[in-house]
Amino acid sequence: MKTEVKKIDSTKRQLTIAVTGDVVKDKFEDVFKKIAQEAKIPGFRPGHAPRDILEKNFSSHAQEQVLKELIPGLYQEAVQKEGLDVLGLPEISEVKLDRTSLAFTATVEVSPEIKLKDYKGLKVNYKKIEVNPDELKRNLDSLKESRKLDALDDNFAKSQGFPDLAELEKVIERQIFIEKESLQRHKIEEGIIEKISGDLDFKVPASLVSRQLEELLRQAKVDLALKGMERGKIEEQEKELKEKLEPEAKKQVKIYLVLAEIAKKENIPLDDHMPRRVIELLLTEASWQREAS
Repeated sequence: MKTEVKKIDSTKRQLTIAVTGDVVKDKFEDVFKKIAQEAKIPGFRPGHAPRDILEKNFSSHAQEQVLKELIPGLYQEAVQKEGLDVLGLPEISEVKLDRTSLAFTATVEVSPEIKLKDYKGLKVNYKKIEVNPDELKRNLDSLKESRKLDALDDNFAKSQGFPDLAELEKVIERQIFIEKESLQRHKIEEGIIEKISGDLDFKVPASLVSRQLEELLRQAKVDLALKGMERGKIEEQEKELKEKLEPEAKKQVKIYLVLAEIAKKENIPLDDHMPRRVIELLLTEASWQREAS
């Protein structure tokens, strides 16, 4: 098998594949054997029709079957041979087939070349998390108003399943602390991601953007439906929604590709848990600095 790779742009390659000899010839023989066994030709028992009659009646079908059986395997073999990191399915064109040779072109999208920055030892600023009395009071007042009570006391705390008001206050204080901790963690992670990807300039593969855009669009439609919008009106807004969501789709794909590149260097499996594992690695390797209160 002969292969040739032509670079179209940073994310697209044209792969020309050609094979001659027994590979094609033997495949035609296998296909015609199957046709002979299955074809119903007047005057002949299955498997006994002369080859010339089979050729006359099933030549086009045989060629289609040869292409269907040969192209996928040859394509995969060529991709492995050339070491291409292919995204999605190929566009097959310029197919040429005769009884002893097959040639075709596969146009594919590939992962872009990403020149990573130094992603270890990144500086991370964090604040000591505290819950001040005013925050606790606001949450208690909100709880009181939601229940239409005149006062917060031990009786109210017991009605909520707590032994006394002090214990209820501890639980609410803990909830506030966890929420603030989660918000700070999210902010830190966004900052880390921005540091490793923000200045990187590379073309984002269109197929990945399209796939992510469809997922964001689906989620947006579900959200609108849950808010009570009619299906027809949602569909009317599809074009506008796509235009609005496309930048976010590109951003998300860019971040994923950067995280995937780090994962490859760190031997982290490219599965559904990859983004979280990479972010945890970056946080572990970061230089943490507490901000003054």
